[in-house]
Amino acid sequence: MLSVLRCCYLKRVLLETPNSQTYRCALSLLSKAEIALVIAFKSKQNAVRMSASILVAEAVWKDIESNRSVSNDQLSILHFLFGKNFERATRIVDQGGVKRISGKPSGRFIFQVVGESRRKEEYFCFAECYCACYSFFYDIVNRGEQLCCKHQLAARLAASLGACIEVKVSDEKLALLLSKL
Repeated sequence: MLSVLRCCYLKRVLLETPNSQTYRCALSLLSKAEIALVIAFKSKQNAVRMSASILVAEAVWKDIESNRSVSNDQLSILHFLFGKNFERATRIVDQGGVKRISGKPSGRFIFQVVGESRRKEEYFCFAECYCACYSFFYDIVNRGEQLCCKHQLAARLAASLGACIEVKVSDEKLALLLSKL
């Protein structure tokens, strides 16, 4: 088993310098079981950090929704949390690239968000939990590096500001769109 001092030292090295020679040296001192424990610790720490970020973002979104406007402070907070994805999302919203497709009579809805590529592909997404784009599956689901993609952020921002293009369809047509996801 790891001694307490060795464990604390290795934990600090592994958390602070993930690409250094010291990091590789520290890894060589650990058994496979100890490496698994350190990875689990880092994953848990990352999950806690992500949860706190989500809580802060939710509070900001609710404030934007209640005022139907966004302040510079709120923009700064969201940019801090989401980085370049938020910058890209604001461009999409500014260009009117978010449609809110609602089914009648149920009121269920999905967002259709324009991408930024030259092909101007459109992606279906649920602002809080899903997007059909490649980035969602690669950066969020697979690697866990982001909280959400730019399309989700654009949908959330446009919905909060009331800046969506509203499209009404029958519930049957909405079901058909959703079946293609």
